[in-house]
Amino acid sequence: MSNFIREIIDEDLRVGRHDRVVTRFPPEPNGYLHIGHAKSICLNFGLARDYGGRCHLRMDDTNPETEDQHFVDAIQKDVRWLGFDWGDGFYHAADYFDRFYEAAVHLVRAGKAYVDHLSVDEIREYRGTLSAPGRPSPYRDRPVDENLDLLEKMRVGAFPDGTCVLRAKIDLASPNMKMRDPLLYRIRHAAHHRTGEKWRIYPMYDFAHPLSDAYEGITHSICTLEFENNRELYDWVIEHCPVPARPRQYEFARLQLGYTVLSKRKLLHLVNGKYVSGWDDPRMPTIAGLRRRGYTPEAIRSFCELIGVAKTNSTVDIGKLEFAVRDDLNARCPRVMCVLRPLEVTITNLPGDETIDAPYFPPEIGKAGARPVPLTRSIYIERDDFMRTPAKGFHRLSPGAEVRLRHSYVIRCDEVIERDGEVVALRCTADLDSVRSGRRVKGTIHWVSATQSVPVEVRLYDRLFRVEKPDAEEDFLSVLNPDSLQVLTDCRLEPWAEGERFQFERQGYFAVDPVDSRDGALVFNRIVTLRDSWAAKAEEAAPAPASKKKKEDTRPQKRTAAEFRARARAASPALEARYVRYRDALGLTDEAADVLSGDLALSDFFEAALSAHADARAVANWAVNELQGLLEERSAADLRFDGGALGRLVALVDGGTISGSAGKEVLAELVAQGGDPAAIVERRGLRQVSDEGALAPIVDAVVAEHPDHVARFRAGNAGMLGFFVGQVMKRSGGKADPKRVNELVRARLTTDSAG
Repeated sequence: MSNFIREIIDEDLRVGRHDRVVTRFPPEPNGYLHIGHAKSICLNFGLARDYGGRCHLRMDDTNPETEDQHFVDAIQKDVRWLGFDWGDGFYHAADYFDRFYEAAVHLVRAGKAYVDHLSVDEIREYRGTLSAPGRPSPYRDRPVDENLDLLEKMRVGAFPDGTCVLRAKIDLASPNMKMRDPLLYRIRHAAHHRTGEKWRIYPMYDFAHPLSDAYEGITHSICTLEFENNRELYDWVIEHCPVPARPRQYEFARLQLGYTVLSKRKLLHLVNGKYVSGWDDPRMPTIAGLRRRGYTPEAIRSFCELIGVAKTNSTVDIGKLEFAVRDDLNARCPRVMCVLRPLEVTITNLPGDETIDAPYFPPEIGKAGARPVPLTRSIYIERDDFMRTPAKGFHRLSPGAEVRLRHSYVIRCDEVIERDGEVVALRCTADLDSVRSGRRVKGTIHWVSATQSVPVEVRLYDRLFRVEKPDAEEDFLSVLNPDSLQVLTDCRLEPWAEGERFQFERQGYFAVDPVDSRDGALVFNRIVTLRDSWAAKAEEAAPAPASKKKKEDTRPQKRTAAEFRARARAASPALEARYVRYRDALGLTDEAADVLSGDLALSDFFEAALSAHADARAVANWAVNELQGLLEERSAADLRFDGGALGRLVALVDGGTISGSAGKEVLAELVAQGGDPAAIVERRGLRQVSDEGALAPIVDAVVAEHPDHVARFRAGNAGMLGFFVGQVMKRSGGKADPKRVNELVRARLTTDSAG
């Protein structure tokens, strides 16, 4: 995706300013990387990859008091996990300490630097203000030889910390405060994790950073906007020190994410104060925390591409990150059933134990694979799926009511068993013909066998803070979300196949915790809910304050979105007619017909989409389930593309030109910046590959690499088919036609030569 930095690089290469792009990612090893660093990592390594250059990983380790080898190791692990490799370009700023010192001596000899004995407070006072120039230090005009002698004594440790500093001699009247004789070196009697006791002075960032870039031949030094005022000093250091190259600094907007903090100081406070379990706590925005929670590197890279690169700071809705995660997990996570708060149900007329062949994926995902799910007389359902006195619109289980068990029979609640006023069990009768007949009931619930399910612990993680901008609070700890973690210890999971991540049907996406799980004692972390529950909460009306005044008590409550849609149809016969047509003639569900006829702009948009692709259900599915999630607070009238573009996009998916996952990528770009779906597909290389000549070698290679899995498939484990399909899809970069892959894999596994 184009941005202003790519435009700069394109121009540099066009005019011959550089013949190769060299970038760098320079973290300070004093903590763990977070999602904000991920944006910089993806940008710097992505530019090097796309332009055939290289990206260095450099530890900015100039502060020995806060840095540690443990953080160095963690940083390398995180960058590799995100999918990037620096090759032989791994550096430490500490590797240049001798060269930094030589550069400092050069500045002193040239009369461009001096040793200053003012205190920190005095330096600040002498520097002046934005409206008044600074005053020269009484030590500013020391002779060169005296400065050299003092600098050498600083280096060998002759002075205590804080005695003096080395400052550049630039311009005390500069409007840029950074240029008013900035500090270059300070005394620190501290051992360095890499150089040990050798040094007693350490360079400041604004001195070490440009020199490191120059020594490494960096062409484009990309920083975040808070370093914009530092650029003048960056250029000054490069100009006045002996360097082999002249890099340039460019700034972009750092990532500011809602409902969390990205200040390393605040993250350290959360860790040291035991508000979280550590740097890798799944509620933390650290890459280690996201990885442990179950996020994938693909999802994080997709998020970074989605938000793009800008020149102005803004807060990104955390819902966009969660959208990218859901989009990635939807296509990769097999579906299984897990009951979080069990309520026992006895199916009194079930003749005996049965086994149900349940698919791992819904048809629209295009992945094969199924697992045997045991159905026994005693099962567990969710406690929330039963209500003794059902509320209006409750279509699950209640006395005398019927509901379908997912993948199985319709059951009717005949008897409620209570103990001390609490419902402890239900007795139900199954309609044993309801699978064959396909009889419809309004509700479907998930369940597991009580005797053959697996006990697991489930941790329900949520956003760490209650407000979108905790940094804006006087005490950010005061807005911690007390419900950011709920631990459920009596959950029951159906017997499951190999894997790390799953969609627990109707619950969300979950991953095995890699730290606390043990054989026979599995722990699952909730990665993300199936839908944005926080957005739903935001739409709910706040409860009216209690009052004795009749005028306040009788104020109307805030209407729901459904009520607004109903009012819109009541005021517009055209919309009401469309609702009836969508539901009765086009066969849409009540929910889809309601949404698509409740707003004139969206309804007109849908009509235009239908003119481009006549499959009303497919277009409605994309309009309701995908487009609505991207609109946020906007109307369809505000979109940068018309309904015809959506129809053409759905036609590309239905026709097999692109996968559903690729279609979502295209839709996200359409919402962000408009365009033509077909052109986006071609530009981003998203066409599905269905040619046997291209896919067969990949299938053969995957099958040959996993003989044990081949044997398990042939022994009757049908779930292995999904494993092989997933491996081929991954190796093809997600571009392979899953249906064609399914056919080729199945044919290959059933031949005598396979494995």
